Amino acid sequence: MKGTIGEETRKDLLTWQRNEITEHHVYRGLAERTGSKENAGLLRRMAEDERKHYEILRNHTGKDLAPHPWRLRAYRLLSRLLGLTFTLKLMERRERTAQDRYARLRGDIAEIDDILEDENRHEEQLVGFIEEEQFQYADAMVLGLNDALVEVTGALAGLTLALRDTSLIALSALTTGIAAAMSMAASEYLSIKAGEGEDNPLKASAYTGVSYACVVALLVVPYFILPNYYVCLASSLGIAVSIIAIFNYYMAVARDLSFKKRFGEMAVLSLSVAGLSFLVGYALRAVFGIDT
Repeated sequence: MKGTIGEETRKDLLTWQRNEITEHHVYRGLAERTGSKENAGLLRRMAEDERKHYEILRNHTGKDLAPHPWRLRAYRLLSRLLGLTFTLKLMERRERTAQDRYARLRGDIAEIDDILEDENRHEEQLVGFIEEEQFQYADAMVLGLNDALVEVTGALAGLTLALRDTSLIALSALTTGIAAAMSMAASEYLSIKAGEGEDNPLKASAYTGVSYACVVALLVVPYFILPNYYVCLASSLGIAVSIIAIFNYYMAVARDLSFKKRFGEMAVLSLSVAGLSFLVGYALRAVFGIDT
């Protein structure tokens, strides 16, 4: 079998072969971490499919390969930090790439159609795989994050020009932010309780309030450690953009959404409000004749 394929094709097969045995071990490890017997069974079956793919490719390359050790560690770390659902959805994206690669070898490898069928089935099986509680309350988290990013970046921009004192700006923003976080949590609690949804109102309010408070804390940090208020503002805006990028990538992977569109919308909105608030701060100083 080894001699029936070209050298370039064989190199590709070796790369994919190693990916297959790596994913076999990843799926098998994730199966041990899920609390659902049904999901564990699904992941074990997927692990066996990946092992079968590895053996098919090994028949053509004539070489045994070990899994990628760094990729195994990376997926294990991701599953612990960001959850099982995110890790599986990220792997689903790799499955799509693998399908495109395998499709090009239909004329060279007889078993390619069987592999493609398995990969397509894996993608379908993972589409609805949402296990962690945080995804049930993702809308509550989005509400807290969005409001905090828009309101706090705007407040910091306005306060920076209006007060021009890092300590005063930090304390003002932190006090306002904590009060707003509690207000958002209370509003979310009342909204969920008055509705007919299945979400627990207490948990939903907690996710909203905590996500808001975390963003407030991160955005205010520069004002406690940097001496120049303009540098503090620039740092806070940089942190805001980073939060937007990380969160939207996380949600784009987990919910199969467009990262660029969501990131662009949130970034433009937050920075626009910050810019307008900065101008408001400048106008207030001029109106009240404040010059420090």
